[in-house]
Amino acid sequence: MLVYPSGIDVSSSALRFLEQQLRRHRRTIGSHWRRLSAGRQALLTLAHLRVGHTYAQLAAGFGVGTTTAYRYATEAVDLPAALAPGLTDAVRTASAKAYLLLDGTLLPIDRIAADQPFYSGKHKRHGMNVQVIADPFGRLLWASPALPGAVHDIRAAREHGIIDALAEAGIPCWADKGYRGAGGTVRIPCWGRWETLSAGQQAVNRSHAKIRALVEQAVATLKSWRLLRKLRCSTTRITSLVQAVLTLHLTSSG
Repeated sequence: MLVYPSGIDVSSSALRFLEQQLRRHRRTIGSHWRRLSAGRQALLTLAHLRVGHTYAQLAAGFGVGTTTAYRYATEAVDLPAALAPGLTDAVRTASAKAYLLLDGTLLPIDRIAADQPFYSGKHKRHGMNVQVIADPFGRLLWASPALPGAVHDIRAAREHGIIDALAEAGIPCWADKGYRGAGGTVRIPCWGRWETLSAGQQAVNRSHAKIRALVEQAVATLKSWRLLRKLRCSTTRITSLVQAVLTLHLTSSG
């Protein structure tokens, strides 16, 4: 395999943060020698998450075995994943915001037609449902654990406790029609076909769409970590990957 130098569009603060976590972890478990330093292991992991390089590509680029690359990346992903903010923490942080934006996104996975629980009828593909909360400017604040793609947005929001948490905090939240019936502080567009809506309802929906559109920036932020654009790992690992990405993003943007 050919190897060439390349760059990763990630803040150096994310690299320093992950390196510090790895150094602390190595001291805790008493690991005195590794094929790669903590800094190189952190860089390998960022290349995996941000660029989506396979373990074989990482192994060739960093001069280690494929199994070692897998083990290093898995170990490094679990550290920031464990530090990801919970929903309660995210809502507390967002309590000063005028309102929040809520949306669901599908992370594509490589599953076959037989894996029905992962098939999203809305997106017509297999994937994992992740709920995203953003501030009024479209900045990513929180991403939920991943659920099978067949789970609808409203059900996912209820299972994660998002609706109750926002209602308890009294924070208004803008969402799309997929959250119809959510209640609480969740606001959705007026229901019905466009031509059957009154002029006032159409104006409300246009205003709602302009406000809610910024949540797409938060979704794009999540998927700028290209590994999440097509996941080929076990579905049991996807939540850890999402939480690691969330922590690294918040660390580098804070």
